[in-house]
Amino acid sequence: MKKQLHKIILVLSLILLNTSCQNKEIKVTESVLEIKQIPLKEKVLTAEEQKTLTPDLVIQRLKEGNKRFMSNNLTLRDHSALVRDATQGQYPKAVILSCLDSRIPVEDVFDKGIGDLFVARIAGNFVNEDLLGSMEFGCKVSGAKLILVLGHESCGAVKSAIDDVKLGNITAMLSKIKPAIAKSQDFEGEKKSKNPDFVEYVAKNNVLQTIETIRAKSPILKEMEEKGEIKIIGGYYDLHTGEITFL
Repeated sequence: MKKQLHKIILVLSLILLNTSCQNKEIKVTESVLEIKQIPLKEKVLTAEEQKTLTPDLVIQRLKEGNKRFMSNNLTLRDHSALVRDATQGQYPKAVILSCLDSRIPVEDVFDKGIGDLFVARIAGNFVNEDLLGSMEFGCKVSGAKLILVLGHESCGAVKSAIDDVKLGNITAMLSKIKPAIAKSQDFEGEKKSKNPDFVEYVAKNNVLQTIETIRAKSPILKEMEEKGEIKIIGGYYDLHTGEITFL
C-alpha cells in the first residue's frame, strides 16, 4: 500500500511539473512507476548494539547526522513502530545538554530519533545538581557513551547575562553564565551584547565552562571519562546554516 502511494505521488508530481513548464501532451512511461520504496527505520537501539559503541564512534555518527540535516536528507522513520519498540527499554548513544532555544530541534539537527539520545535543555546550557544527576543516570546507569554540551549562535541567555538582566528567577539563572563572561574579558573588541562576535565568544566559553563544571562536580562522570568509557565534549550550533562545530 505504501509503495503504491509513493508511486502515485511521484506520478502526480511529474504531471504538475510538466503542466507548469510546457503546454504539451503528458506522457508517463512504465519506467516512472518502477520506483523503489525507501525502507523506514523502525527499530530502536538495543542493549547489545549500545555496548558495541565507543565515544569516538558516537561522535562520528553525530557529525554524519548533522551533515544529513544540513543537506535536508533526514532518515525516514516509522515513528509509530519506534514508539512501540521503545517500550522494551532505552539504550541511547549520548546525552545532549542544549539551550532551551526553540530554533534548535536537537534530535533533528543530529538526524536521530526515538531512543537515540537523552536530551536535557536549559536556557544557557549550564549544569546544576539536577542536570548532573541526569547525566550520571544517562551514562553510568543507562550506558550512554558521550556527553555533548551544545551552545548556539545568538544565544538570548548569554546576551541577557552580558547585559546583567534582572528579572525574577531569571536573575539567578543568568548568574550561572557569569563565569564565562569573566573568562571572555580577553576579547579584543566591544564587549556588548550587540556585538555578535563577543556573544559568540562568550557562548563558546560558556560551553567550555560547563564542561569544566561537569568534571569538577561529578566524580562519577570524571572517572568514566578518565577510563575512556565516555567523552565530554562541546559543540556550537550555527542558526544560519544548521551546522554544528565541535569544540
